[in-house]
Amino acid sequence: MIWPFNRRFRKQIARIEVKGAIGSDTRKRVLENLKIIAERKFPALLLRIDSPGGTVGDSQEIFNGLKELRIKHKVKIIASFGNISASGGVYISMGADHIVANPGTITGSIGVILRGNNLEGLLAKIGISFKVIKSGPYKDILAFDRELTDPEKQILQELIDTSYQQFVLTVAESRNLSEESVRCFADGRIFTGQQALALGVVDQLGTEEDARRWAAEMVGLDPQKTPVFNFEERKPLWNRVIPGAILRPWSHGIQWLQFEIATSGLPLWLYRP
Repeated sequence: MIWPFNRRFRKQIARIEVKGAIGSDTRKRVLENLKIIAERKFPALLLRIDSPGGTVGDSQEIFNGLKELRIKHKVKIIASFGNISASGGVYISMGADHIVANPGTITGSIGVILRGNNLEGLLAKIGISFKVIKSGPYKDILAFDRELTDPEKQILQELIDTSYQQFVLTVAESRNLSEESVRCFADGRIFTGQQALALGVVDQLGTEEDARRWAAEMVGLDPQKTPVFNFEERKPLWNRVIPGAILRPWSHGIQWLQFEIATSGLPLWLYRP
């Protein structure tokens, strides 16, 4: 049964934008919005992605949320790539029915990266050392005050390889490609939207407006008149208090610093230029 309150949403397209690095905040916001879309019975979702990727777990949860919305709730999903949709940005788009990219969109970067900081030399120069008591030899793996051992490198490589395999299989299954063909371009390289079309990663070249029209047509709505219900991202406190012109030069740097600190030592589906 469709309640009267929801009738108007049946004639609109929902829109969610994923912008910047994908982390826990992005995951929470997107999943909350997907739940509302299902409850209000929107027929279609326009997923705008302008992201270099992010954390593995958060990307997987967004992908699974999109897949459930599409399969269980029968919502048609069109993903639209903006300036960049790389690594985890590609992964979440695999939850869509179709993908539209600009010819010059930077995409790809299918792979996994894990970084740790080794400050051993600096700490030695200033006379700082740490005494560590641990339950096992690998409990402090990726500690910043020492080099990785060869066994630790092997453990981390196996972790990375497992995460990479998950990525490859998801792309292969979602895009109806063979695992071997995906591995041919899933080596971390980036490519354009035009190249992505030739590889089978996207379905069509075009703008977000093209994607919106396609979404409307897929659910039998007028592509010229159908309104879009935009789920806007809640801005951080400083964006709401301080004028945008003042924030622009350094707000992006603050966000990246926060992301770097929060994800230190985590495997990432992230394009790092």
